[in-house]
Amino acid sequence: MQTKQNLFKIKIVLVASYFLCLTLLAGGYQPSFAQSDEGLALLDRTSKGFASVVKKAGPAVVHIEVEKTTSEKNIEQFPPELFDDPFFKRFFGPQFQPPRNTPRQDKPTFKQQVAGSGFIITSDGYILTNNHVVDGASKITVRLADERVFPAKVIGTDPPTDVAIIKIEGKDLPVLPLGNSDALEVGEWVLAIGSPFDLNQTVTVGVVSALGRNRVGISDYENFIQTDAAINPGNSGGPLLNIHGEAVGMNTAIFSRSGGYMGVGFAIPINMVKSIEQQLRKNGKVLRGYLGVIVQDVSEKLAKSFGQQTSGGALISEVAKGSPGNKSGLMQGDIITTINSVPVINAADLHNKIAMTPPNTDLTLRILRDGKEKELVVTVGEQPANMKSLVKQMTSTPLHEMGLTLQDLTADVAKQFGYTKDQGVLIANVDPDSPAALVGLQAGQLVEEVNRIRVHSLNELREAMKKSSNPKQVLLLIRSGENSEYVVLQTD
Repeated sequence: MQTKQNLFKIKIVLVASYFLCLTLLAGGYQPSFAQSDEGLALLDRTSKGFASVVKKAGPAVVHIEVEKTTSEKNIEQFPPELFDDPFFKRFFGPQFQPPRNTPRQDKPTFKQQVAGSGFIITSDGYILTNNHVVDGASKITVRLADERVFPAKVIGTDPPTDVAIIKIEGKDLPVLPLGNSDALEVGEWVLAIGSPFDLNQTVTVGVVSALGRNRVGISDYENFIQTDAAINPGNSGGPLLNIHGEAVGMNTAIFSRSGGYMGVGFAIPINMVKSIEQQLRKNGKVLRGYLGVIVQDVSEKLAKSFGQQTSGGALISEVAKGSPGNKSGLMQGDIITTINSVPVINAADLHNKIAMTPPNTDLTLRILRDGKEKELVVTVGEQPANMKSLVKQMTSTPLHEMGLTLQDLTADVAKQFGYTKDQGVLIANVDPDSPAALVGLQAGQLVEEVNRIRVHSLNELREAMKKSSNPKQVLLLIRSGENSEYVVLQTD
């Protein structure tokens, strides 16, 4: 009897367990081993996804070998001052007197070989790479992923952005599709393919660490994608890929204290590269837009002084006479906040946006003037060939070498800072680590005296500097709001 009761209880437990399992499974519950299998399956799909991207993009990524010819001529075998060294006299004796005109000898030229990466963008052989990879090349050889080797020639280069386009003679070559770098977001998966240390078809995986990196000091126009996908010497010119196998950037530089990978790599956004590439193929050079204004970042302090609620935008500190900006009505003290309704982040952002705009294009600028918003339409001009000297001329003042960028105090600018017109000369910018920065000078302060001479304008400041007995040292009376103090600026 007891045995029958036990069997009955076991049956009830089994039935209850059966229905409990059905209930849990219906509710989405899975045993731990099933969850483990699902996680592994997800990892397997991710791994296969990366492999799929490499299979799709890899054939269009190339290894570039560059031969450069260099020479060192007219180098003295021994500098004359070497023989005056006391050690030399003790060794050879005081009677030793070598000829003072040591014969010079021409060293023979020698060949230097460097390597980089690139990617094919047309089936007939146009290849994108970095300018610094092919700069000064006497011979360029391209090796494809299938080990075919082609000689290449340079079609065009753009040193300011470090972009170059070369070409090989071929047909039906594999092509890498170009994506949209503007759609990238921080945290997205990216892959880098290239030839670091001459190791062909090397793949690394990481994420987009940051966007819009500038002031890195690599090129004139910087808007880099930062990634932690490992990039090393030899990766230069290779593609940065999204998970769809599209090039979203061109790998160009690394931040390193050792020469190798340290987790910070930079890639040129592919949208910038595409703009450069199209112009190089069409014109053989790049035509850049030009406004003719000098701009600076808008700090939080400057923003409040100009009636702006938050920092951001680009503050105009100088407008060249007769420039497109001047003709459109832009003035000192204007803050450019948007271009065609797209926000301007900072001065570097404006610099890049205008440069990438084709000449003769009309742009709608939204500016902040006297605390009020206003829209201006400006026709972008063509950047002059002597752009660097023009910028230097616009920004150069007698105190520029000491780290100060100065401008006349117009009525509008004076009002923003709480000064009166012609009260002095406004400090528009202070270079970091300059003599001016070391004594604590800041943008927005006023220069009222130079070497005890009262100045009301840049012209008067220049005249006062001409009277200085020591141009490497100057005494300034600086006003900041209600307070003023004397400071001494000095250069070595």
